[in-house]
This record gives sequence, C-alpha cells and structure tokens, in this order.
Amino acid sequence: MHELSIAMSIVEMAQEEAAQRGCQIEAVHLKLGALSGVVKDALLSSYEIASSDTPLMGSRLIIEEIPVVVFCRTCQAERPLSSIQLFCCDKCGTPTAEIVRGKELEVVALEMAS
Repeated sequence: MHELSIAMSIVEMAQEEAAQRGCQIEAVHLKLGALSGVVKDALLSSYEIASSDTPLMGSRLIIEEIPVVVFCRTCQAERPLSSIQLFCCDKCGTPTAEIVRGKELEVVALEMAS
C-alpha cells in the first residue's frame, strides 16, 4: 500500500514545518486528483498510522477531491469528464488526452496552533 509511504512523507513535511515555526499542526489540507492513483480512504487510514506517536498525533487530514478536467481542442474549452473510463469532451464527444486537472496530490495548507 503506497498510501502509507505518502502519509509518512506528509507527516514528515508537516513536522519539519511545525518545528521551524514552533507550533502544533492541527490539520493538513490536501488536494487529491481522481487520477492521482491514491485511494482517499486508504490515505486517511494511513495518515492516522503515520501520525501516531508524533507531534501530529490527533491532527486531521482534510482532503479536497479534484475531478478530472480535460481540454477539448474542438470546443477550445476545458471540460469535466463524465467518466474516467471515457476521455471525451462531454459537450461534443471529441476524444482528448489533454488533462488539465485531476492528477494532483499536493499539500496546500497547514492549520497551526501556537
């Protein structure tokens, strides 16, 4: 399960930031794309394991799920996918492989307490 190694990296990064600022982390905010290859529930469980016995124990991992959005050359517009099994514009049906959003796996904010 690679979610555990991802969770451990998140905890390590947050610990370093907390140590530099001399504060406690209350929550970690993460953007998670539908095509990131990471299972949300597995990451949440892994975060609990990775943060136990660390200064982040009891903190929350808050995940914003990002849907897949592609660029349609025919419409010259960004379009959400109706299914990740069918990479076609939902408006005109043109196949496309130009992914604009949906692969994210990024920490976007830390909630800190003094």
